[in-house]
Amino acid sequence: MAITPKLELRQGQSLVMTPQLQQAIKLLQLSNLELSAFVEAELERNPLLERLDGDDGTPASESAEPKPAFSESEAQEANAISSPAVAEADTGSAEPDDGEWLDLERSNGTVKSDDLDVEPQDAFPDSDGFAADGLKDSGWALLGRGPGSGDGEAPNLEAYVAEERTLRDLLAEQLTLAFADPARRLIGQHLIDMTDEAGYLRGHLSALAELLGAPLSLVEETLAVMQGFEPSGVFARDLRECLTLQVKERDRCDPAMASLLDNLNLLAVHDLSALRRICRVSDEDLCDMIQEVRQLNPKPGLIYGATPAQPVVPDVLVRGLPDGSFHVELNSETLPRVLVNQSYYATVSKSATRKEDKSYLTDCMQTANWLVKSLDQRARTILKVSQEIVRQQDGFFSSGVRHLRPLNLKTVADAIFMHESTVSRVTANKYMSTNRGLFELKYFFTSSIPSSGDGDAHSSEAVRHRIREMVDAERASEVLSDDKIVEKLKDDGIDIARRTVAKYREALRIPSSVQRRRLKRITGNGSAANGLDPCSVRQKLAVSLPKSDWV
Repeated sequence: MAITPKLELRQGQSLVMTPQLQQAIKLLQLSNLELSAFVEAELERNPLLERLDGDDGTPASESAEPKPAFSESEAQEANAISSPAVAEADTGSAEPDDGEWLDLERSNGTVKSDDLDVEPQDAFPDSDGFAADGLKDSGWALLGRGPGSGDGEAPNLEAYVAEERTLRDLLAEQLTLAFADPARRLIGQHLIDMTDEAGYLRGHLSALAELLGAPLSLVEETLAVMQGFEPSGVFARDLRECLTLQVKERDRCDPAMASLLDNLNLLAVHDLSALRRICRVSDEDLCDMIQEVRQLNPKPGLIYGATPAQPVVPDVLVRGLPDGSFHVELNSETLPRVLVNQSYYATVSKSATRKEDKSYLTDCMQTANWLVKSLDQRARTILKVSQEIVRQQDGFFSSGVRHLRPLNLKTVADAIFMHESTVSRVTANKYMSTNRGLFELKYFFTSSIPSSGDGDAHSSEAVRHRIREMVDAERASEVLSDDKIVEKLKDDGIDIARRTVAKYREALRIPSSVQRRRLKRITGNGSAANGLDPCSVRQKLAVSLPKSDWV
């Protein structure tokens, strides 16, 4: 068979990812904050897009009305202030010229002593020289013309708010007071730069000494002085040193306390009997020492300039109705409202003569139309998926976590005739506000655990909730082991393995039965009367820092 070149005509179908389709898919998985940032960038880039700020659907440019420079009350007050000067000028024998009497506009609001023929402090004894600033801070500030305000604008209150002090600013101020030697100040500034937001020193002193060409002993001496700065515990290299610095400032670093801080790993696993032997103290003294450790701050730097937690704004709102059903709606505050300015496009397109300008306007129009359609399709898809989730998990909304059902992406996708990948993108970074609290949409998708009988399968999240309830209800004399928990769950019709219970318990940060038994014994011996909760000690310290910092 000879191989020769030839022409063939074939017809086929293929899915092409156009830029518009890629944009629509990208918008599905964006959170409300990311979507707002994306829309803001598009509004700046595309002149045909316009924001809808008014509740009546009017564009922001049309709803904005010009405001007068002075309101009616401000104008009356300004006339009242200026009336005495006018009256005094009218009583003279001759009217002065316009440029003779305190021309504030020409002199930028400053009254010179030559105009008054007296010293400023004699003419205005209540102020150190009459200037425009004095007028602005007194009279004009009352009229809303104070600093930070422009013509016709309200005063900017943020201009009067003091800047929040950061940890580095506080340490830099103490550094200038602690050292007069420029070499030590230079070392101290580098140590401040090596400190993280929690107040811990990250890096090696030997590397810093080599970088600056300074003796290592000088760097260590400087660090020893700076470890006494406020807040107490800064410039520590690990958790033990941080807590030691704080107890030293309280004058409580005795040998027993030092031994306790040297064995924080035993405190993390609640081995109180070993701690009692190492510290050589009684049970009551050990409880008092642990109570003192609870009062320390494992991250002292976070009290200065800590980043405030950003509240989560729900994308979907679910509320119950009197008939027992649930109403699902989108949160309008998280939906950007934009439109295409057709009138502006018609006006500009008439004046466009060059081919490049016409092509640019056409591209802007297509991009704007696709963005509006993509935002509308995104909102409809989120609402459709949320309604199906509420329908599938109606038992959760009515009765709680115990009635949460197993659910996967395919079940929802088949019910609303969409692909699994679309449902996965919709549920990413989206939150739902319910009568049970605020939940991420992915929370309702859980794996299934088979039933021990002929009943329905159970949700893994519901099983974890039952394990938490069992541990919270157990008594000191009857601490449940993992095997006991498995037996109780099987009695409730849940077929689960012991290793699965151990995995769920560790995910819930529940200690083992041995550790819980130790804690309950200490609590039963009277430690609870002293306000001691060893479990909270572990949560306060071990949760704050990685487990490697305990060792």
